[in-house]
Amino acid sequence: MVHEVLAAVLRVRSATVQVLLWRRALEPHLGRWSLPGGRLRIDEDVETSIRRQLAEKVDVRKLSHVEQLAVFSAPDRVPGPRVVATAFLGVVPTDVDPDVPEDTAWHSVDNLPRTAFDHRDIVLRARDRLRAKLSYTTIGSALAPASFTISQLRDIYSAALGYPVSATNLQRVLSRRGVLEPTGEIAPPGRSGGRPAALYAFTCNGVHVTDAFAVLKPPTRARQRRT
Repeated sequence: MVHEVLAAVLRVRSATVQVLLWRRALEPHLGRWSLPGGRLRIDEDVETSIRRQLAEKVDVRKLSHVEQLAVFSAPDRVPGPRVVATAFLGVVPTDVDPDVPEDTAWHSVDNLPRTAFDHRDIVLRARDRLRAKLSYTTIGSALAPASFTISQLRDIYSAALGYPVSATNLQRVLSRRGVLEPTGEIAPPGRSGGRPAALYAFTCNGVHVTDAFAVLKPPTRARQRRT
Protein backbone atom coordinates (compact mmCIF):
# COMPACT_ATOMS: atom_id res chain seq x y z
CA MET A 1 0.00 0.00 0.00
CA VAL A 2 1.19 3.50 -0.89
CA HIS A 3 0.66 6.54 1.38
CA GLU A 4 0.52 9.94 -0.31
CA VAL A 5 -0.04 13.48 0.95
CA LEU A 6 -2.09 16.10 -0.94
CA ALA A 7 -2.88 19.76 -0.32
CA ALA A 8 -5.90 21.84 -1.28
CA VAL A 9 -4.38 25.33 -1.22
CA LEU A 10 -7.15 27.96 -1.22
CA ARG A 11 -7.32 31.71 -1.64
CA VAL A 12 -10.01 34.32 -2.29
CA ARG A 13 -9.75 36.30 -5.51
CA SER A 14 -12.30 37.98 -7.79
CA ALA A 15 -15.09 37.31 -5.27
CA THR A 16 -14.58 33.55 -5.36
CA VAL A 17 -12.59 30.81 -3.64
CA GLN A 18 -9.78 29.47 -5.82
CA VAL A 19 -7.70 26.31 -5.51
CA LEU A 20 -4.21 25.57 -6.79
CA LEU A 21 -4.08 22.66 -9.28
CA TRP A 22 -1.48 21.23 -11.64
CA ARG A 23 -2.06 19.40 -14.93
CA ARG A 24 -0.95 15.75 -14.99
CA ALA A 25 1.58 14.86 -17.67
CA LEU A 26 1.38 11.08 -17.20
CA GLU A 27 -1.24 8.34 -17.07
CA PRO A 28 -3.48 7.60 -15.35
CA HIS A 29 -5.73 10.61 -15.93
CA LEU A 30 -3.30 12.27 -18.34
CA GLY A 31 -4.18 15.94 -18.81
CA ARG A 32 -6.50 16.19 -15.83
CA TRP A 33 -5.94 18.68 -13.02
CA SER A 34 -4.56 17.44 -9.70
CA LEU A 35 -3.79 18.66 -6.22
CA PRO A 36 -0.10 19.17 -5.42
CA GLY A 37 1.50 16.43 -3.37
CA GLY A 38 3.08 13.02 -3.68
CA ARG A 39 4.31 9.97 -1.84
CA LEU A 40 5.20 10.04 1.83
CA ARG A 41 8.85 9.24 2.48
CA ILE A 42 9.79 6.76 5.17
CA ASP A 43 11.84 9.40 6.99
CA GLU A 44 9.17 12.11 7.34
CA ASP A 45 5.78 12.73 8.92
CA VAL A 46 2.80 13.84 6.84
CA GLU A 47 3.07 17.58 7.55
CA THR A 48 6.80 17.66 6.83
CA SER A 49 6.09 15.80 3.61
CA ILE A 50 3.35 18.13 2.34
CA ARG A 51 5.39 21.22 3.16
CA ARG A 52 8.33 19.78 1.27
CA GLN A 53 6.22 18.91 -1.74
CA LEU A 54 4.35 22.20 -1.76
CA ALA A 55 7.71 23.93 -1.98
CA GLU A 56 8.02 22.36 -5.41
CA LYS A 57 4.80 24.06 -6.60
CA VAL A 58 4.42 27.18 -4.46
CA ASP A 59 6.65 29.07 -2.04
CA VAL A 60 5.45 27.69 1.30
CA ARG A 61 6.49 30.94 2.96
CA LYS A 62 3.48 32.47 1.21
CA LEU A 63 1.09 30.09 3.00
CA SER A 64 -0.53 31.72 6.03
CA HIS A 65 -2.03 28.48 7.37
CA VAL A 66 -1.71 24.70 6.88
CA GLU A 67 -3.76 22.07 8.71
CA GLN A 68 -4.56 18.38 8.25
CA LEU A 69 -7.93 17.94 6.57
CA ALA A 70 -8.84 14.24 6.35
CA VAL A 71 -7.68 10.79 5.27
CA PHE A 72 -9.08 9.46 1.99
CA SER A 73 -8.80 5.68 1.90
CA ALA A 74 -11.39 4.25 -0.51
CA PRO A 75 -9.84 1.06 -1.97
CA ASP A 76 -10.54 2.16 -5.55
CA ARG A 77 -9.72 5.87 -5.25
CA VAL A 78 -6.68 5.39 -7.52
CA PRO A 79 -6.31 2.77 -10.28
CA GLY A 80 -3.86 -0.03 -9.53
CA PRO A 81 -2.26 -0.68 -6.14
CA ARG A 82 -4.08 0.85 -3.20
CA VAL A 83 -3.13 4.44 -2.33
CA VAL A 84 -4.21 6.12 0.92
CA ALA A 85 -4.06 9.92 0.96
CA THR A 86 -3.69 12.30 3.88
CA ALA A 87 -5.07 15.63 2.69
CA PHE A 88 -4.27 19.10 4.00
CA LEU A 89 -5.90 22.50 3.78
CA GLY A 90 -3.59 25.39 2.93
CA VAL A 91 -4.52 29.09 2.87
CA VAL A 92 -2.93 31.98 0.97
CA PRO A 93 -3.78 35.63 1.84
CA THR A 94 -5.61 37.76 -0.71
CA ASP A 95 -2.65 40.11 -1.19
CA VAL A 96 -0.08 37.40 -1.97
CA ASP A 97 0.73 36.03 -5.44
CA PRO A 98 3.09 33.05 -5.16
CA ASP A 99 5.08 32.16 -8.25
CA VAL A 100 3.85 28.89 -9.74
CA PRO A 101 5.19 26.74 -12.62
CA GLU A 102 3.64 26.73 -16.09
CA ASP A 103 1.73 23.49 -15.47
CA THR A 104 0.07 24.95 -12.35
CA ALA A 105 -2.83 27.42 -12.11
CA TRP A 106 -5.54 28.75 -9.83
CA HIS A 107 -9.11 27.57 -10.52
CA SER A 108 -12.45 28.65 -9.09
CA VAL A 109 -13.79 26.01 -6.72
CA ASP A 110 -17.27 26.74 -8.11
CA ASN A 111 -16.11 25.94 -11.65
CA LEU A 112 -13.49 23.23 -11.38
CA PRO A 113 -11.94 21.68 -14.49
CA ARG A 114 -11.87 17.91 -14.96
CA THR A 115 -9.89 16.64 -11.99
CA ALA A 116 -7.98 13.41 -11.39
CA PHE A 117 -9.06 10.62 -9.05
CA ASP A 118 -11.02 11.92 -6.02
CA HIS A 119 -9.35 15.33 -5.98
CA ARG A 120 -12.62 17.17 -6.58
CA ASP A 121 -14.02 15.66 -3.39
CA ILE A 122 -10.92 16.76 -1.50
CA VAL A 123 -11.21 20.32 -2.82
CA LEU A 124 -14.85 20.54 -1.77
CA ARG A 125 -14.04 19.10 1.66
CA ALA A 126 -11.36 21.77 2.06
CA ARG A 127 -13.76 24.54 1.03
CA ASP A 128 -16.33 23.26 3.53
CA ARG A 129 -13.69 23.15 6.29
CA LEU A 130 -12.72 26.74 5.53
CA ARG A 131 -16.35 27.86 5.63
CA ALA A 132 -16.99 26.10 8.92
CA LYS A 133 -13.89 27.49 10.63
CA LEU A 134 -14.77 31.05 9.63
CA SER A 135 -17.59 30.80 12.17
CA TYR A 136 -15.64 29.81 15.25
CA THR A 137 -11.93 30.53 14.63
CA THR A 138 -9.66 33.31 13.40
CA ILE A 139 -8.96 31.61 10.07
CA GLY A 140 -10.23 34.79 8.40
CA SER A 141 -6.89 36.31 9.41
CA ALA A 142 -5.15 33.77 7.17
CA LEU A 143 -7.23 34.91 4.17
CA ALA A 144 -6.97 38.64 4.81
CA PRO A 145 -4.01 40.97 4.20
CA ALA A 146 -2.18 42.49 7.16
CA SER A 147 -4.53 45.50 7.17
CA PHE A 148 -7.88 46.04 5.50
CA THR A 149 -11.09 48.03 5.56
CA ILE A 150 -14.22 46.47 6.98
CA SER A 151 -15.71 46.44 3.47
CA GLN A 152 -12.71 44.52 2.17
CA LEU A 153 -12.99 42.01 5.01
CA ARG A 154 -16.71 41.68 4.34
CA ASP A 155 -15.96 40.85 0.70
CA ILE A 156 -13.44 38.17 1.73
CA TYR A 157 -15.88 36.52 4.14
CA SER A 158 -18.74 36.73 1.61
CA ALA A 159 -16.66 35.04 -1.08
CA ALA A 160 -15.38 32.33 1.25
CA LEU A 161 -18.80 31.60 2.78
CA GLY A 162 -20.67 31.74 -0.54
CA TYR A 163 -23.32 34.25 0.59
CA PRO A 164 -23.51 37.99 1.43
CA VAL A 165 -22.24 39.08 4.82
CA SER A 166 -23.19 42.32 6.57
CA ALA A 167 -20.12 44.48 7.14
CA THR A 168 -21.67 45.95 10.30
CA ASN A 169 -22.50 42.56 11.80
CA LEU A 170 -19.10 41.13 10.89
CA GLN A 171 -17.30 44.02 12.56
CA ARG A 172 -19.48 43.72 15.65
CA VAL A 173 -18.93 39.96 16.00
CA LEU A 174 -15.16 40.06 15.49
CA SER A 175 -14.72 43.11 17.73
CA ARG A 176 -16.78 41.45 20.49
CA ARG A 177 -14.49 38.44 20.29
CA GLY A 178 -11.47 40.73 20.69
CA VAL A 179 -9.79 39.66 17.45
CA LEU A 180 -10.24 42.86 15.43
CA GLU A 181 -8.80 46.30 16.12
CA PRO A 182 -8.32 49.60 14.26
CA THR A 183 -4.76 50.35 13.14
CA GLY A 184 -5.21 54.11 13.42
CA GLU A 185 -4.56 54.50 9.70
CA ILE A 186 -6.89 55.08 6.76
CA ALA A 187 -7.04 53.50 3.33
CA PRO A 188 -5.99 55.51 0.25
CA PRO A 189 -9.00 57.11 -1.44
CA GLY A 190 -10.58 55.16 -4.28
CA ARG A 191 -11.37 56.38 -7.78
CA SER A 192 -14.78 57.66 -6.72
CA GLY A 193 -13.36 59.60 -3.77
CA GLY A 194 -15.63 59.68 -0.75
CA ARG A 195 -14.89 59.49 2.94
CA PRO A 196 -11.61 57.68 3.74
CA ALA A 197 -12.14 54.26 5.29
CA ALA A 198 -10.40 53.20 8.49
CA LEU A 199 -7.97 50.29 8.34
CA TYR A 200 -8.25 47.34 10.72
CA ALA A 201 -6.11 44.31 11.57
CA PHE A 202 -6.52 41.03 13.37
CA THR A 203 -5.10 41.08 16.89
CA CYS A 204 -3.67 37.57 16.77
CA ASN A 205 -1.25 35.55 14.68
CA GLY A 206 -2.27 32.08 13.62
CA VAL A 207 -5.63 30.33 13.79
CA HIS A 208 -7.35 30.06 17.16
CA VAL A 209 -10.78 28.99 18.36
CA THR A 210 -12.77 32.04 19.50
CA ASP A 211 -16.26 30.61 19.94
CA ALA A 212 -16.52 26.83 19.69
CA PHE A 213 -20.29 26.90 19.19
CA ALA A 214 -20.62 29.87 16.83
CA VAL A 215 -22.21 29.35 13.42
CA LEU A 216 -22.36 31.96 10.66
CA LYS A 217 -25.60 31.47 8.77
CA PRO A 218 -26.79 32.82 5.41
CA PRO A 219 -29.05 35.84 5.85
CA THR A 220 -32.77 35.52 5.27
CA ARG A 221 -34.19 37.19 2.17
CA ALA A 222 -35.50 40.07 4.26
CA ARG A 223 -32.06 40.63 5.77
CA GLN A 224 -30.42 40.45 2.35
CA ARG A 225 -32.66 43.29 1.12
CA ARG A 226 -31.59 45.46 4.06
CA THR A 227 -27.87 44.69 3.77
